[in-house]
Amino acid sequence: MRAVVSRVRSASVTVESDEGSQVVGRIDEPGLLALVGVTHTDTPATAVALAAKLHELRILRDEQSAATMDAPVLVVSQFTLYGRTSKGRRPSWTDAAPGPVAEPLVDAVVDELRRRGATVQTGRFGAMMAVTSVNDGPFTVLVEV
Repeated sequence: MRAVVSRVRSASVTVESDEGSQVVGRIDEPGLLALVGVTHTDTPATAVALAAKLHELRILRDEQSAATMDAPVLVVSQFTLYGRTSKGRRPSWTDAAPGPVAEPLVDAVVDELRRRGATVQTGRFGAMMAVTSVNDGPFTVLVEV
């Protein structure tokens, strides 16, 4: 699994439906925005390891973590993190796990974060999402487990 993690002042995820736009996840205070990608070899143990790393990653102000600051985390599934662009101009998505494999693993990351006491908001798996964020710093890192 991999995640692109940004320290944010706020972030939200909006999806479109027949009823119009709906905010499905939002954090309105300093925290983390984690775009999470899953590949074919990932397991529930990988999801637990990623959640632990996200929760304890010391990238918030004064080298704090979400765990030490009780900062919220917005988790958004992002299969494009496993897009391969080494050949040609069109990305290949073959390294990204299919939805039936990826969705339960993204859910496992969220569940483990919550089990650890984190306040977690999420996007909607498989939906076209508009993700907005106010980055703090900006400070963004790639996390792989």
